[in-house]
Amino acid sequence: MTNAAMSDNARELYAQATTASLTAQLTKRGLRTRAISNIAPVNPDTPRLFGPAYTLRYIPMREDLASGAAMANPENPQRKAIEVVPAGHVLIVDTNGMDISGTFGDILVARLKVRGVAGAVSDGPMRDIAELKTMDFPVFARGNAAPPSYANMIAADAQVPIGCGGVAIFPGDIVIADPDGVVILPASIAEEVARDAVEQDRLEAYVRERIENGDSIVGVYPPNEETKAAYQAWLAKG
Repeated sequence: MTNAAMSDNARELYAQATTASLTAQLTKRGLRTRAISNIAPVNPDTPRLFGPAYTLRYIPMREDLASGAAMANPENPQRKAIEVVPAGHVLIVDTNGMDISGTFGDILVARLKVRGVAGAVSDGPMRDIAELKTMDFPVFARGNAAPPSYANMIAADAQVPIGCGGVAIFPGDIVIADPDGVVILPASIAEEVARDAVEQDRLEAYVRERIENGDSIVGVYPPNEETKAAYQAWLAKG
């Protein structure tokens, strides 16, 4: 799947649905393991991200492979992923729990941006944080680290199932990220879940308005039938 293959309707839904409501809708469907927590945007001015997953997996480094020649090899899965991840996709990385070196730095991120990639997600830290904070490109990560990736890990493969932040991710799953975290939607139900999440967000905006105007949460949150009817009237008024 490419971003161009998404319907306009799907793209609009993915751009709106909050991860809070997406996880609620997934839970209703029995999917409780689709959220990566404690991951935040490096640049707070780029707080949202969505697109199909392009996966990359790291393993612990082996010393004889930690050389400049190995890192420069165009077949190195990390370098190859940077050059072939399709525009509109999200490069999402499994660092195997290693948190003492950066997944990417500003140069690799700059290349992703120029190529039209939607953004990057890692369950490990990033380096060159000061530079990444100024770049108009969504990068979600878990903290910061000065050493380069090859200080203690090496990319093993790409476009295979991975476990990012303890969440199983398959190539083509839909990745949606906002300040609450990162949610992974199975591609087969992604549009349906996003549609229901957008409706939930709309209903909760009405409920919050009621609460801010002094109503009790009783019968309002969660809404009873009377509140649901009042919500429909509220929608009809625009």
